Amino acid sequence: MNDQTVRMALQRHWEASDASDFEVEHEIYRDDAVLYYPQSNERIRGRHNIQESRTVQPNKKRFTVQRIIGSGDLWVSEFVLTYDGIPTYAVSIMEFSEGRVVNETQYFADRFEPAPSRAHLVEQARKGTVPRIQK
Repeated sequence: MNDQTVRMALQRHWEASDASDFEVEHEIYRDDAVLYYPQSNERIRGRHNIQESRTVQPNKKRFTVQRIIGSGDLWVSEFVLTYDGIPTYAVSIMEFSEGRVVNETQYFADRFEPAPSRAHLVEQARKGTVPRIQK
């Protein structure tokens, strides 16, 4: 797969995730894929088990992709995952093999208030955006 094809597959994956289309959402994974959540130390093996783990979640989920970046077999997606109206910032690192995801690690972070000690150094980003370096 070339990079454009992978990017399109990732966009399709996240759009399906947002729409709770569990069949399309999981087309991107190999049958032997592994999903790892470091914060809870959970490892889920197999595309079927990954799909089932997401199907049985009772929360209403929404995905807002901020950025997809990568090339070759390594891709990173930054997104806001909203569970029942509460946003969580997330990063998904996907490793591809034979055109499908073989390993995924997802990290989650809650929003926090800016530290007063650095207030004079920061600019506020628009809500839900990823800061970019100006060229």
